[in-house]
Amino acid sequence: MSPTLTSDDRAPLIARGVTRILDGRAVLRDVDLVVPARARVGLIGENGAGKSTLLRLIAGVDEPDAGVIARPARLGWLPQEVPFDAGMPVSSILDAADAPLLDLERRLEASAGRLGTDAAAAAEYASALEEAERVELWGRHTRRAALLDGFGLAGIPLSTPLGAISGGQRSRLALAAVLLSRPDALVLDEPSNHLDDTAVALLRQHLLGWRGPVLFASHDRALLDELATELVDLDPSRRAATGENGGGQLVRSGGGFSDYLIERDRERGRWLQQHRLEQRELARLRATVAEGARTIDTGGRPARDNDKFIRHFKGARVEAEVARRVRDAERRLAELEAAHLPPPPPPLAFAGLPSRSVTTTAEPLLSLDAAEVVGRLAPITLALRAGDRMLITGPNGSGKSTLLGALAARIPLDGGHRRALPRTRTALLAQDVRFTEPHRTVRATYEAALGAARAAAVPLAGLGLFGARDLDRPVGALSVGQQRRLALALVIARPPHVLLLDEPTNHLSLRLATELEEALGAYPGAVVVASHDRWLRRRWEGAVRDLG
Repeated sequence: MSPTLTSDDRAPLIARGVTRILDGRAVLRDVDLVVPARARVGLIGENGAGKSTLLRLIAGVDEPDAGVIARPARLGWLPQEVPFDAGMPVSSILDAADAPLLDLERRLEASAGRLGTDAAAAAEYASALEEAERVELWGRHTRRAALLDGFGLAGIPLSTPLGAISGGQRSRLALAAVLLSRPDALVLDEPSNHLDDTAVALLRQHLLGWRGPVLFASHDRALLDELATELVDLDPSRRAATGENGGGQLVRSGGGFSDYLIERDRERGRWLQQHRLEQRELARLRATVAEGARTIDTGGRPARDNDKFIRHFKGARVEAEVARRVRDAERRLAELEAAHLPPPPPPLAFAGLPSRSVTTTAEPLLSLDAAEVVGRLAPITLALRAGDRMLITGPNGSGKSTLLGALAARIPLDGGHRRALPRTRTALLAQDVRFTEPHRTVRATYEAALGAARAAAVPLAGLGLFGARDLDRPVGALSVGQQRRLALALVIARPPHVLLLDEPTNHLSLRLATELEEALGAYPGAVVVASHDRWLRRRWEGAVRDLG
């Protein structure tokens, strides 16, 4: 059950003993988490570890199978994928966010009108006035205009149907609405997805000044570094390394992402060292038990005639000591085998993009000449050769995704030309991933897309993008990040001459995003990346094309 606290931005978010079972699997088990006021806790972990599941439980969207959750009454919730009615206007989202503030304004006016005539009016007015000041009621119109402008939404007519704007615009609209409503607590799932630098700066400004608790899941490494007061890793395997038996699956790290990386490396080293010590002790005890009295009594030497004489001479006392020491070794062996530390799980290693010979000609593999898509992409000319690396930047709406779509020949040009060398193959990892048959398993989807021969030649398990337990799960049951992994697997399993990646680090785990970046550096073909990821951009080695 999920009790709700009174409206108060000083009230914490609390989860106690929370368990969630999905598809017969415990996604979360016995999780404890407290986020106090003014804390900004970043939730991280591998794709499918349960981040979105935990956020939905704390936000009250879903109910836990066990445990208790408490939250302030006025909570702002931002899901990764915003549900919407395609026919509803943009204004409906903003009006819904404004409704509690309008209601507060009416309460304030009504109680003010009864002052002097109603004994209870003074208390009601004082309470409403205090809440109005806390939510900055009188600044809501200015705040609304600033949010819409900062998130690149000011130019969209309010009567526009939600189905007529992009998924990124809907996500930014939902984020603006959450901040506009001034809730007591925020629970945000990937809040910086689809945000350009200006929008991220505005988000950061709002969250740094937030008085209530903030819990957010993010793969934005720069935002985690700048914003989080603490990181919580939803990774059950880390409990063994930290020695934490309480707190369910959560391992907490103070500071931002850079601090987390340092501590995680140290932790893995400690874990590996302890595992090796225990393995040596296990080997010693097993040898002791296997050798039995011969190992103990003779030091491991083959028994000799005089050994038999000595044993007979010492008699029952030696036999009793031998038996005691063997029993002691057996007891310690049983205890250690039951409780020994497992090895650190190998990272779900991104195996690297499969090598493929590409043409070494000096001619461009792919080029655009004054290519234009009216209203979406200004005329642009570029050429891509084997080994080229190009980063596409620019604000939302500048045409980054349209450019990648034009390069992939998915979006027709209204002007200019696209040219490709014969037999040049391109592949595009799009921002929004949709699988048309969600009932199919991951394995079956992979095989159907590639064909049996190719899927056998490049096994999905060998790419390091999925654990064995997820290969036979329905695609529709995967998290957004896991679906993005499958889309990435389909791209790299048949490596193209020109690889086009639209926001490739969105929804991917922090570790996998880093491994993908490293793998791209050795890719033999041309690579074009469109990204708002500031961490990626700061470390980019290659050409940069700004569409702003």
